[in-house]
Amino acid sequence: MTNSFRVIDTGVREGRANIAFDAALIEERQADRVPDTIRFLRFPPTALIGRHQDLSREVDLEYCAANGVGTVRRITGGGAIYLDEGQLGWELVFNRSSLGIAALPDIAAEICNAAAMGLGELGVDAKFRPRNDIEVDGRKISGTGGFFDGDVLIYQGTVLVDMNPEHMVRALKIPESKLAKRNLDSAAQRVTTLKQLLGDDLPDLEKVKDAMIKGFTRGLGITAESGEITVGEEALARKYFDDEIGSNDFVAEIDAAGADEQVLAGSYTGAGGTIDSYVKLEGPTRGILQRVLISGDFFVTPPRTVFDLEAHLQGNRLEEIDAAVDDFFRSTEIDMLSVTADDFKASISDALGTQGDQHG
Repeated sequence: MTNSFRVIDTGVREGRANIAFDAALIEERQADRVPDTIRFLRFPPTALIGRHQDLSREVDLEYCAANGVGTVRRITGGGAIYLDEGQLGWELVFNRSSLGIAALPDIAAEICNAAAMGLGELGVDAKFRPRNDIEVDGRKISGTGGFFDGDVLIYQGTVLVDMNPEHMVRALKIPESKLAKRNLDSAAQRVTTLKQLLGDDLPDLEKVKDAMIKGFTRGLGITAESGEITVGEEALARKYFDDEIGSNDFVAEIDAAGADEQVLAGSYTGAGGTIDSYVKLEGPTRGILQRVLISGDFFVTPPRTVFDLEAHLQGNRLEEIDAAVDDFFRSTEIDMLSVTADDFKASISDALGTQGDQHG
């Protein structure tokens, strides 16, 4: 039997309201109050950071405030992105069993290949590039990411229809290391848009949405029918916005983590992303980890995992840190992690290695 997905379009919404709707849609799907869903969405100018990223490190807050660019924290991991009305967001929210694929990397590949198939409907030769990009001739036209929340998966992406890359470059602090890795002078060289590719043949948004739906239905073996946004979804989205996601405290939950001169900062980049560690020590010989804050553009589900790891490491002697990290990952149920326990150990070790620099 072919699974049927509801298709909804929530239009242009303020960035934090968009993320609050994500949380509501997940909860409503978990409760079986809504069916599996394909959602289209758009943002006003927005700097959108991942769940575990450091706000000031990723976003030029002064530029954003002066130019009406909203600052928003996602409920999913991954890196910072710039969004505006010239980009079409898409997401699939569905039960784990609906596609008959258990592992998130396999589901991600299927969905990204289906999205690339949809872009192909527009005459664009798009290809999935692991771990989570869709590219045309080596330039990104869609970034994606997702996570399981219990038995429900949310998987999100964008289609760069049209965009002023200067706004992206100014709003975000793109690390030079990311550009150097791809031999690029600026982040603008890393992306392309449908307008650049298709010129005067650029279709309107309705045709882009239709093409993406065709890609998802053909590539995933599902059917899709236009549906309605429910009163329950809107009410729950408002509650999530008011209680947490819409607040400045949530957006700035991790902010300027390395500003305290007593904090040791370290970083490690592996295949699954970058982990930044900010460590504060205590004790007569500074041999005890008082606290650690972990940030970065990696993916982990559930997101609570990182906060639990931070709590688990608190109060450990430095020589016990590696064993404590291993113990945590052995005893913790994790749905998905793009990085490894060794990556966390390497990041913390890098921070501890700066101890001598600070006092030398």
